[in-house]
Amino acid sequence: MSDADSSVARERVIESMEQSAEVYGLSRSSGRIYGVLYFASDPLSIPELVDETGYAKSTVSNVTRTLSRIGLIHRKSSTGGGRRVRFEAEREVWFILQDVFQQYIQREVQTTLRTIHRAEEQVATETREQERIRELRETYEDLEEIVQLASEYSAAELREALETYER
Repeated sequence: MSDADSSVARERVIESMEQSAEVYGLSRSSGRIYGVLYFASDPLSIPELVDETGYAKSTVSNVTRTLSRIGLIHRKSSTGGGRRVRFEAEREVWFILQDVFQQYIQREVQTTLRTIHRAEEQVATETREQERIRELRETYEDLEEIVQLASEYSAAELREALETYER
């Protein structure tokens, strides 16, 4: 594969990260900066990220603060005792997904379940609506359990459990 092909492939993945960031309530710039850091061979400073992304320094500063706060990137001190802070991406993708499960999906599932429970109390018994709401509640309770398991165990542990179960 040529360097040009590698650059195209890298850019496609970073664009996908931009789209994923939006799905999880982050800005596209968050996805791009994370992607640039993910592919960087060394930690990058804010000026280097400005050069790489073309974003304003204020945007890069705000995004790196947000990404640091949620654990997607980590601050590193400059080598040689310099004052410039550098950033590197969290490369353990399962850790990132677990964090997303806990911060976003689990919260959404719990909110929906509370709404479903209230609806169950309000709907007349022995109706089609009651049956539909019950089915929905059961599905969301299953989803809540799956999200909880995915948040607690590594991908290898989950895979091993599934393989054991299949036997």
